[in-house]
Amino acid sequence: MTQKQSQKQAYGAESIKVLKGLEAVRKRPAMYIGSTGKEGLRHLIYEVVDNSIDEALAGDCTRIEVTLHEDGSVSVKDDGRGIPVETHPEIKKSALEVVMTMLHAGGKFDKKAYLISGGLHGVGVSVVNALSEKLTAQVKRSGKVYEQSYKRGKPQSDVKVIGNSKGETGTAIRFWPDPTIFSTIKYDFSTLVARFRELAFLNSGLTIVLKEEKTKKKEEFNFKGGIIEFIQYLNNGRKVLHKPIYFNKNDQDTGLEIAIQYNDSYNENIHGFVNTINTVEGGTHVVGFKTALTRVINDYVAKNNLLKGNGKFTGDDVREGLAAIINLKIREPQFEGQTKTKLGNSEVKGFVDSTTTAALGQFFEENPTIARRIVGKVVEALKAREAAKKAKELVRRKGALAFGNLPGKLADCTSNNLEVSELFIVEGDSAGGSAKQARDKESQAILPLRGKILNVEKANPHKVFSSEEISILVSAIGTGVGEHFNSEKLRYGKIIIMCDADVDGQHIKTLLLTFFFRFMPKLIEQGRVYAAVPPLYRIRKGKNSVYVYSDGELKKIVGVSNAEVQRFKGLGEMNPDQLWETTMHKGKRILRKITIEDAAEADRIFSILMGSEVGPRKKFIEENAQFAVLDV
Repeated sequence: MTQKQSQKQAYGAESIKVLKGLEAVRKRPAMYIGSTGKEGLRHLIYEVVDNSIDEALAGDCTRIEVTLHEDGSVSVKDDGRGIPVETHPEIKKSALEVVMTMLHAGGKFDKKAYLISGGLHGVGVSVVNALSEKLTAQVKRSGKVYEQSYKRGKPQSDVKVIGNSKGETGTAIRFWPDPTIFSTIKYDFSTLVARFRELAFLNSGLTIVLKEEKTKKKEEFNFKGGIIEFIQYLNNGRKVLHKPIYFNKNDQDTGLEIAIQYNDSYNENIHGFVNTINTVEGGTHVVGFKTALTRVINDYVAKNNLLKGNGKFTGDDVREGLAAIINLKIREPQFEGQTKTKLGNSEVKGFVDSTTTAALGQFFEENPTIARRIVGKVVEALKAREAAKKAKELVRRKGALAFGNLPGKLADCTSNNLEVSELFIVEGDSAGGSAKQARDKESQAILPLRGKILNVEKANPHKVFSSEEISILVSAIGTGVGEHFNSEKLRYGKIIIMCDADVDGQHIKTLLLTFFFRFMPKLIEQGRVYAAVPPLYRIRKGKNSVYVYSDGELKKIVGVSNAEVQRFKGLGEMNPDQLWETTMHKGKRILRKITIEDAAEADRIFSILMGSEVGPRKKFIEENAQFAVLDV
């Protein structure tokens, strides 16, 4: 099956299959879009864009334009075939109205209209309509321009012809999210940029444009190199061992392309996609690839006698320093759970395994220099793993003897209730002392760390596990790290990084987040990691005091009254009562949950900012310095 497969003759009103109506969406929106916060708001855009991406997968769309308007509305325009407008044979209404107002109505249920598709199986655009205060759909098709408008999912008139399409085709949807449903109507431009860049990588030749009217920002993506350019983008900031290795295979209703490239880091960076959906929990396509990769490298080493003795590499060995993109297009994907983060199709494992085995085995035979370079990297990984194992055992033995299984610095809480207990990670004995006096002893534990922890992005794994501060941190949290991570052993429901509000504090926070991202990513994925937000100032007038958390807030308050302003340089300057009232009191404090909006982009940014390559980091700082908030 080719990615660009035109199916214009098969997409008509009869293609729209109806499963059931559009009830309950407004009553329980989170069931359909995950939340009514910023994530759910973004989801509305993704659902509309997914329809356009499906047109691109069918070979009938080359350009998608997304505009964030000043009035809070969003428009998505494509040059696909246009949603059918003819009368639906069963419902006796325009197919456009059926698609826009009935749940589970769409071309994705008709095997002729779309061979492959992503989205929510036809739920998307009707749910967007239901959760919008207003929505307008325009369709260019059959030489005409058709339009229908809706209010909270209800059509305001029949579909009508408003002009001549002049030979053009496509769909334009503009929607105004309902403010009575969503807690915010503000979009994060950078998060949308990351997702649309990803989609452009996965659909080579497709142009995606994102514009924001208020700021005049504009980003345009078109990658003719597809996932080869994607892998180079991910490895930006790292020293690579070779040019990207690329192979693909199309077999009936399944298409597969894979790009891999090793770098000199110690991290595994594999991203699997199914019909453009990022399967962050992996699945059978990722398992098939990993199995084949381990086998091919071990077979090559054995055949060429490159490893002394009868030892074999493990999967962890062969994937250290590997960046890989697995891009699967399949007719009938079976996902585990509504979130679609794990592929379940059993037949896919064998297909990916056999494809990878044949292609990579042939590549190694034809490119022995690159093959031996990769094997050399894997041998180093094997040595590091053995050294890290010894270091872990040493840490465990030391921990058991010295700490009674818990670090001596830890001021633990009395509660064993995971959803109540919290671990505050603070820097230094001064802040640690204030925090220990300020805390709620029943539910809040305090762990002071000495200075800045090791930058794990640059360090060999055995050096990481030999670090006393990191071993103390791991011991306190209780889950173990990497492949030994076990959520059931987690000792605290919230892990809260509480650092000073100055530059050094932000650096320490970044080092800790790098550690969590590399060695305990599931804590972030599960929403367990937070950053405390201490105040920057205390404004005192008479007997009254107000705490201020930003310079902007300070200007607003000080601009209207004469007051004494105290600047907090660090947590250690605050007495326990102040620290409790502003930063630790569950009813008054501000916590920022740490999330991984886009794993691939997060991985790239961590590598640039914390890695060994100076050039990409310098470029990143130059491009983003204008957005920095400095402590002067």
